[in-house]
Amino acid sequence: MAHYGLLCPSSPGHLNPSLVLAQTLMGRGHQVTVFTNEDWETAVAATGVGVCCIGRDALPKGSSAENFRQLGELSGMAAVQFTVKLLDNYNRISLEEMPEKVRELGVDGLIVDQVSRAGGTIADYLELPFVTVCNALPLDQEPMVPPPMRSWLYESGIGAKIRNRVGYGILNQMTKEIRQTIDGYRSQWGLPAVSVDESYSPLARLSQLPKSFDFPRQQLPPWFHYLGPFQRGDRQEPLGIDAPPFPFEKLDGRPLVYASLGTLQNQLPHIFKAIAAACEPLDVQLVMSLGRTDSALQGIELVGDPIVVTYAPQQQLIDRAAAMVTHAGMNGVLSALSVGVPLVAVPIANEQPGIAARIAGSGAGLMLELKGLDSDRLREAVQTVLTDPSYRQRSQQLQREIQDAGGVERAADIVEQAIATKQPVLAAQA
Repeated sequence: MAHYGLLCPSSPGHLNPSLVLAQTLMGRGHQVTVFTNEDWETAVAATGVGVCCIGRDALPKGSSAENFRQLGELSGMAAVQFTVKLLDNYNRISLEEMPEKVRELGVDGLIVDQVSRAGGTIADYLELPFVTVCNALPLDQEPMVPPPMRSWLYESGIGAKIRNRVGYGILNQMTKEIRQTIDGYRSQWGLPAVSVDESYSPLARLSQLPKSFDFPRQQLPPWFHYLGPFQRGDRQEPLGIDAPPFPFEKLDGRPLVYASLGTLQNQLPHIFKAIAAACEPLDVQLVMSLGRTDSALQGIELVGDPIVVTYAPQQQLIDRAAAMVTHAGMNGVLSALSVGVPLVAVPIANEQPGIAARIAGSGAGLMLELKGLDSDRLREAVQTVLTDPSYRQRSQQLQREIQDAGGVERAADIVEQAIATKQPVLAAQA
């Protein structure tokens, strides 16, 4: 059996699907070690997956909560810049500490989140095979595909191509420090320089998206696999939250609208207030998960009678929902699509605008821009996805595609084959 090392950003949105893959591989007899910082060491270990702590000095205990607090108060490009800073710091720590630890542990191959660009360079340096996992949107830059931090719909004209080129230029400038960090270590280790796309695995690349949810792509390698979400059989997330039981007895049978802004970009009270005001006159029952209890959310006052909790059993509520209002975080969106629930997306930061654009482009829901958001526009959007059957029908089509895509079991098959053979696993052969 093999020993896999797993590197991804230390945040729930990336850790949860990565841990589902890790648990699936462990169920087949393999060993998996997650490289993460001290704040997540205990929580990851509680899932039964191996843990190796990195960054004890650079990322002291409590640093994740502070970083998430700051990120939660930002939106748009300010949030992207802050995220890039965090990723660059984590890349530096990984490059400095992981090679020795990987050698000591006897790791046979790496599983690397696409945004953890250090992982590919570490694998090259140690001459280890590795697989790239796209837990969020695929980041491949194609002329006709808009950059992920923009809510632009897919268009095929020359104007769109120019627009996308400008957008990628801005993104590449913002992420320049990450490339410089990677290039510096590659030079120090005697490795050739690589472009961003060349830093991904030449063996297998795994995406949580169903194919028809993504924009049309022409330049993906033949070892790119659209697999659908990495979900456990019970569809619960590995990183459980210590929260009071949800009051299911308060659900009264009205159409349920579930609203969540996730666990990171969720410190913007005006969005929660707009959601509550939008749903108050509708014949629906609103359940809102605030995601955190600190700072701006303390004492928030909401109109109507929504059920408001700090954390919610998300999948159980989505299973009962008629619609979901979301910030367009990948895991929540895929959870809704996996059971055919239509969405209203209000993207806030990072790749969320790109995910929201795919919700709108696929017909599975509607997208509203954060700028100028008010309860009237939000109410109209919620009412539309509830009453127009096309949104649920399209969500259910994506649900069927997800069921046929293979999910985490197929992902584990591909990881096993790629690491064992050190040969590309082509999508048609997987």
